[in-house]
Amino acid sequence: MKLNEVLTVLEKVAPVALSDEFCKKFGMYDNSGVIINCGADINGALFSLDLSENAVKKAKELGYNLIVTHHPAIYGGISRLDLTRDPQAIALAECIKNGISVISMHLNFDAAPQGIDFHLMQGLGGDNPEILAKLDNGGYGRVYPVKQTQFTAFVENVKNTFNSDRVIIYGKERSVKKVASFCGAGCDERAIAFAEKHGADVFVSSDLKHHEITAILGRGINVIHLTHYSAENYGFEKIYSRISKDLSVPSSYFSDAELT
Repeated sequence: MKLNEVLTVLEKVAPVALSDEFCKKFGMYDNSGVIINCGADINGALFSLDLSENAVKKAKELGYNLIVTHHPAIYGGISRLDLTRDPQAIALAECIKNGISVISMHLNFDAAPQGIDFHLMQGLGGDNPEILAKLDNGGYGRVYPVKQTQFTAFVENVKNTFNSDRVIIYGKERSVKKVASFCGAGCDERAIAFAEKHGADVFVSSDLKHHEITAILGRGINVIHLTHYSAENYGFEKIYSRISKDLSVPSSYFSDAELT
C-alpha cells in the first residue's frame, strides 16, 4: 500500500482541507498531513495519539513502517534537534533511522462530522448538539442534552467510559441535564459564553487554566477536567476501529499506559 493511499483512507474521515478551513475561519494554526515520507511502500500502520518514543518502539516491534498520529509529529518550525535529551527529537530521529513514515491528522480529525470532538460528546452520553465553531462539513465545541442524572453518578460514568481515574471535578452536587464539551485544550472565553448561553450544567474539557475554571464556576456551571490524552484517545481509537478495515495492510492501535 502506498503512503498516499493510506492518506486517502484517512481523508475519508476528514480531508486535510478541513483543517485548512478551520484555521482560516477561526484564526488557528495546524500542521496536518504527511509529516515524514521515507519513500517505501507501507507494510503496516500503528495508530497512536502522539508520536512518542513508546509508540516508535511499538512500531519497530511489530515491523510496521508507518505511524498515524492525531497530534502533529512536527507542529512548529524546528530550529535544532537534541538527540541526547529531547524526547520528540529522539522519536523523529528513530522514525527516519528506521524508515518509518508519519502521518498526522489533527484539527481535521477534531472537527470532522464523526471526529474526536463528536466522539467526546457521544462518550458523555450526548447527541443533537448546538455547535460553537461551525464548518461547511463538521465543527468543534458542543452543548447537548444528556439523560438526567446526578453529578456524582455522571462523573463515575465519565471515569469508566474514558478509562481514567485522572479526572478533576469542581462544583456542587446537582442534576445534570445539559453538557458542554470541547476536546483537547478547548476552553476560552468564547467557549465559556457558549456553554452559559445554551444552559450547560457541566463543562468538560482539558488543560484548563485557573482563571477559566473560576469563570465557569462563577456562571453556575460545574467543571470536569479530563486529561488531554483520555479526552482525545477515546475518539481517535473509535476512528481507527471504523477505518482499519479499509487498510490493505496490518494495523494496530497503541495506547500509552503512562498517559491513560
